[in-house]
Amino acid sequence: MHGAGNDYVYVNGFTNSLPKDLEKLAIDISHRRFGVGGDGLILILPSKQADAQMRMFNADGSESEMCGNGIRCVAKYVYDHGIATREQLRIETGAGILSLQVHAKNGLADQITVDMGEPRLEASLIPTTLAPAGQQVINVPIEIKGHKLFATCVSMGNPHCVIFVPEIDDELVLGVGPLIEKDDRFPKKVNVEFVEVLARGEVNQRTWERGSGETWACGTGASAVCVAGVLTGRTDRTIVNNLIGGQLRLTWDEATNHVMMTGPATEVFTGRWQVQS
Repeated sequence: MHGAGNDYVYVNGFTNSLPKDLEKLAIDISHRRFGVGGDGLILILPSKQADAQMRMFNADGSESEMCGNGIRCVAKYVYDHGIATREQLRIETGAGILSLQVHAKNGLADQITVDMGEPRLEASLIPTTLAPAGQQVINVPIEIKGHKLFATCVSMGNPHCVIFVPEIDDELVLGVGPLIEKDDRFPKKVNVEFVEVLARGEVNQRTWERGSGETWACGTGASAVCVAGVLTGRTDRTIVNNLIGGQLRLTWDEATNHVMMTGPATEVFTGRWQVQS
């Protein structure tokens, strides 16, 4: 399945038994030559607290707390395959339990709205050392590979460094992105968003994703961009975000302090994985 081109292999843990070494499974199955191919592996598991639990592994085998595009696809699978047929769903993640609204078309989930929760803005909660523990990181200058950039950091359950630029290019995304991801000032590494502002209600985004490289979309990243645009005075609270794989619609609600994200979820194919020793 994919959400706006952010593609993962999904395994139904309600009916399938899983190997012990999930890190190796994620690496093997995500390989685009020797595996199925994807930005990572997502497990759809039973939950005692919600309709289902999502566990997400990046293509390098590392486990992440949340994936905004991934959770929409989990909701689609849960709804379309009858695990839970309510249009209001709750999915357990490493970042807590999130609420989702299914917008069905011809009996199948089409667009999904996710309540991404409250952004975490204090430096220690992201985490980053770009500012003292209790302060926010807004337009903080950083110099990487000869580029003087300005970072705004947001956690949406996972860490993001948002950088607004006049024009996004490969040198920034593919050259600077991996250096920021592993910079010592981000002790748990970081997802990096490069953003062009087209208007107060529209942006372009490319993401260098922690543990996976450039991905065609990043839902938590798009949510962080929505917040960062408001914090830096560049955008309104509701935006359309253009990603390589499609559009996401986002609102940072002033009354609730929650970010709401709406976007597509698509099931591409189903197959059987030949377990490798």
